[in-house]
Amino acid sequence: MTPVNGTIHEKAPMSEAVQMMNQRKWNVLPVTDSEGKLTGVFTRSNLFEMVLEQKSLSQPIFNYIKRDTVSLSLNTPYEKVIENVKKSPVGTGVILDEEDVVIGLLRKTDMVMALLQSSNILKEQLETVLESSQLGVLMTDDQKSVIFANDKCIQMMKKAKNEIIGQAIGTVIPQVGDINIKESTYIPKMSVGEDQTMLRLSPYQTVSGTHGIIALFLEITELERMAEELQTVKNLKQTLDTAIDHAYDGILMINEQQKVTMVSPPLLDLFNLQKSEVLHKPIESVFPQLNVQAVFDTGEAELSDFMEVNGIRYIVHRIPIKQDGKIIGALGKVMFRQLNEVSNLFIKLDKAEKKADYYRSQLQKSETSRFTWDQIISGDPCVEKLKKSAGKAAKGRSTILIRGESGTGKELFAHAIHSSSVRRDGTFVIVNCAAIPEHLLESEFFGYENGAFTGARHKGKIGKFDLANGGTLFLDEIGDMSLTLQAKLLRVLQEREFYRVGGTERIHVDVRIIAATNRNLEEMVESGEFREDLYYRLNVISLQIPPLRERKGDIKILSDVLMEQLNRMLGTGITGMVEPVQRILLNYDWPGNVRELKNILERGMTFAETGKIQVEDLPDYLVNKASKEVKGGPLEEKMAASAERAAIEKALLKAKGNKTRAAQLLGISRSGLYEKIKKLQL
Repeated sequence: MTPVNGTIHEKAPMSEAVQMMNQRKWNVLPVTDSEGKLTGVFTRSNLFEMVLEQKSLSQPIFNYIKRDTVSLSLNTPYEKVIENVKKSPVGTGVILDEEDVVIGLLRKTDMVMALLQSSNILKEQLETVLESSQLGVLMTDDQKSVIFANDKCIQMMKKAKNEIIGQAIGTVIPQVGDINIKESTYIPKMSVGEDQTMLRLSPYQTVSGTHGIIALFLEITELERMAEELQTVKNLKQTLDTAIDHAYDGILMINEQQKVTMVSPPLLDLFNLQKSEVLHKPIESVFPQLNVQAVFDTGEAELSDFMEVNGIRYIVHRIPIKQDGKIIGALGKVMFRQLNEVSNLFIKLDKAEKKADYYRSQLQKSETSRFTWDQIISGDPCVEKLKKSAGKAAKGRSTILIRGESGTGKELFAHAIHSSSVRRDGTFVIVNCAAIPEHLLESEFFGYENGAFTGARHKGKIGKFDLANGGTLFLDEIGDMSLTLQAKLLRVLQEREFYRVGGTERIHVDVRIIAATNRNLEEMVESGEFREDLYYRLNVISLQIPPLRERKGDIKILSDVLMEQLNRMLGTGITGMVEPVQRILLNYDWPGNVRELKNILERGMTFAETGKIQVEDLPDYLVNKASKEVKGGPLEEKMAASAERAAIEKALLKAKGNKTRAAQLLGISRSGLYEKIKKLQL
């Protein structure tokens, strides 16, 4: 643009306009108002018009200003400039800054100079590319006379430049002759000098509108060498891909930018990821725990300590990839199925951990609860509501009765209630009323004095109520207690005191009772098998845990958690189960509830020979029963809906309620997720 260091006011006299045009040699003057804003332009033709009308030099230019002015911002691209100036009746654009202040004029002369400068730069760049390329380039005019040949072309033809420029193309390249090139022509093999080359002839339009020829030469030897290298690389890549896809352990590779360039399916299964989520992503964002990028600093291969994911222990072998002494990438080998190099360490570690777990479990069994609400895993609304109710009940002192079928997790709830109560620092004592012989049950509850009966300990023994003093006593299978002991238990609940077997001293205790049963106590009361007064004493707060068949959405959630625990316990490396197994589990009625589910998963993981549980790894009775029940049709639809519900709930839980992230985990669109949530009434 031509910079503008002044404008003319719209009410200025003609004399001022004449003076500015004469001094600055402009044919166009920007016109502004009293606020300095552009209102139009005053052109030389406007001046001629005023002169012809014999206006005096003092006459204001206001009525002769062109108002339909083309104004442009300083950052307007060249293509937009050309488009706007074409529409300008004066052929000149006015340039404004960010505050709409006039700072310049864009005249046709300015545009021509800019275009010429751009063309020269482009010409120099093109010549540089042609000179540095491995292609021989030759160009003719419309008379087929050579007007350009780059150094590579001259070198290939073994001639001087003046022997080529100005010569007919048929003379320089006899194979072409007088061929009339109307479209691109390809000659796969021909001799140029001492070289075998490929030739492509293409027509182009000259400045005059006629057509010339562009000839491109490529040495076949160079092309063959490139093809051989490419084929070698392709073969190597195919070999490497095959090895990685079938490797039993996990393998990944990162490049110099520390981005993942290769990853094996077993590694994706181990971390529950998709290839699209990992490939070409920074290693720190997808596998930060592997720390493969550390070898860029150390320059040495290294072996990590034991790590764990989903209950599966693994180690990482980090290996730098070097070329000419420079690290150009890294290889990470994740060993989690066959750890031959560290098998002895595993054995020692397992023995030490099992011993520690045993002593820890024994200590916990005798002193405190082992589970909290976070360890009661469920996506079912009924269970979540039950957990909230139990959490509120835990804050008080009232007796709690937990009811539910065998294997539903009654003991788990009892542990969690104690852990969230004000007595959590006290002891949590468990008594299984069905496991202790009836003649020993009273002494187990209340203890006994020295010499109370034959075989009694010399110093006597304290009972479960003594141990639970200040804490919680959990009476499991309360429905199996004898009527005699029921009467004594009732007295303890009412009076908070008891006598030891063979003793005369009254023992006062502060114990909270949590009872559990899988039996129908109401029917037992009617039949006289259970004391009515004890029933009402226990049934202050009643919690009914739903069976697994009524919350099949939890099957997938529970399976993932249990498999993680079992991997740790069994030392296996199972990453999941195939789709048919999931359908079978969802179609089964689960009379043994969560306990049965854990047993079946333990069996399947023990027998699994691949990384996932297959149908053949399940017990026959389960497969047969599930197959018979699914044939009805509606049940299969119900099973699919339940599985879908469970998957959505798990994804929402994992994404912490973020529906966009949950949709990505499920592999569906965000709108599709909203439709399913509405359909399933989540």
